[in-house]
Amino acid sequence: MTTVPEPITNAMPELERALSFHPVRNPSPKSLTPEQIAYFNEKGYLSPLDVFTASEAAANRAYFDDLMARAEANGWNDYAINGWHRHCQGVYDLVVEPRILDMVQDLLGSNLICWGTHFFSKKPGDDARVSWHQDASYWPLTPSKTVTVWLAIDDADVENSAMRVVPGSHRHGQIGFHRSASDEKNVLNQTVIDAERYGDPPVSLEMRAGQMSLHSDLLLHGSEPNRSSRRRCGLTMRFLDPEVRAYHGWNRNAITARGVDPADHWGNVARPVGENVPPRESN
Repeated sequence: MTTVPEPITNAMPELERALSFHPVRNPSPKSLTPEQIAYFNEKGYLSPLDVFTASEAAANRAYFDDLMARAEANGWNDYAINGWHRHCQGVYDLVVEPRILDMVQDLLGSNLICWGTHFFSKKPGDDARVSWHQDASYWPLTPSKTVTVWLAIDDADVENSAMRVVPGSHRHGQIGFHRSASDEKNVLNQTVIDAERYGDPPVSLEMRAGQMSLHSDLLLHGSEPNRSSRRRCGLTMRFLDPEVRAYHGWNRNAITARGVDPADHWGNVARPVGENVPPRESN
């Protein structure tokens, strides 16, 4: 009989990290409603949220199509456009889009740091999945106060592998996980078993291109293989209040997207000039 190993309860035991949800306390939000704030606190996410017009969404898609084509020409794959806000003007400009920041500010406050960006592009027929996981488990940050924007570059629905979440799972703090088995074809390397028992039944975050979702860094989420004939691409942007501290140099490539960083802990990369696809060996 095969013995199932005990779940791992701390991915970075050598670091002092506080992994627990901090409810938003904002009695006077400016872009979100009080009801949306309450929903985020209870469920751990908001979706869908309108950001870009149809024509702007088409421009975002054309931008990504061009960037992806040039990335592939330099040897990068579909999941490799990670942290390119420091190389590419177009990615940087999405990070500082006021309509996005207005909603994020209602959850995090007037000082906003974006420490990471990542395009997740699943081509038609892509058999890779993102297994159930919590973002905060992977990150050398404390406390766990990152809010992720997932901006739809393409329409996202159940058929083409929209992101799925377990509502309410963010309130459990760190949830035990296993190292992913090779046959999962997981894009990442952590898997929470029986994720559904940590919250409400899973929900697929279906969105039109140009809409976005917001989710807590402790919310269980993932996505299935894309068995459709359509691509599903989204841009994640990771925001936090500058009171959060980073280990291992993770503070170096940030953007002060709004307000100030009082302690000057986080980097503030300059807006790139043009679209500078980095050489394969440099990222």
